[in-house]
Amino acid sequence: MDETLPAATVRTRVTVPLRFPDGYVTTARVHTFHGLVDGREHLAFGLGEHAEGDPPLVRPHSECLTGDVFGSQRCDCGPQLREAVERIAEAGGYLLYLRQEGRGIGLYAKLDAYALQDGGLDTYEANLALGRGADERDYTVAAQMLAALGVDRVALLSNNPDKAAQLERLGVTVADRVSTGVHLSPANAGYLAAKVTRADHALDLPFVP
Repeated sequence: MDETLPAATVRTRVTVPLRFPDGYVTTARVHTFHGLVDGREHLAFGLGEHAEGDPPLVRPHSECLTGDVFGSQRCDCGPQLREAVERIAEAGGYLLYLRQEGRGIGLYAKLDAYALQDGGLDTYEANLALGRGADERDYTVAAQMLAALGVDRVALLSNNPDKAAQLERLGVTVADRVSTGVHLSPANAGYLAAKVTRADHALDLPFVP
C-alpha cells in the first residue's frame, strides 16, 4: 500500500445475517474502523471466501438511501448493491459501503439535483448547477479500509473508471476490472446514459437517449 496513506485499523468485526426483499440470504462479516480520514462511519462487508492467491472481489458502493433502501427507480444503485452482494459472496471478497450519498454531495443536495433533472439537466449538470462537483467522491477511505483488512490487490467490481484510477493512485493494485450488470428501466435510462457519455462508465446500453 502507499506509505503516505494514513493508517486505519479495524475497530469491530461482527457477523450479520442478511436477507434481501427478493428472498436472497447470506452472511456478512461487518467491519468498522478507527482512523478513517473523513471521520464517517463506513463499513466493510466481508462476504464468502476467496481462493488463496487470488485477489478478492471488491466493490466500493456509495450509499444511496433512496435506491438502496426505498427502491428508487431513478438510479441503478439498489440493483447494483443486490447484485454485488451475491457476486461477492460467490467469489469471496468485500463490499465497501461508503457514506457518500449523491456522489458525495449529500442527501438533501441530491434531492435538489433531482428537481433540476426534472427541468431537463442530466445528473452531472444538476450537481454543477448547485455549485457542487459533478462527482465529489474520494476513495481514500476505501483504500484505508482495504489496507486495514490486509488487502493490497483487488478484482474491482465496478463500471466506473474513476474508482479504479483513484485506488491505483492510493496504492491498491487493481488486478482485474469486473463490470456489473446493466439495470435499465424507463425511469433511469437518461441517468445511465449520462454515466456513459459524461463519465465513461462501462455500460453496454442498447441506446443512448
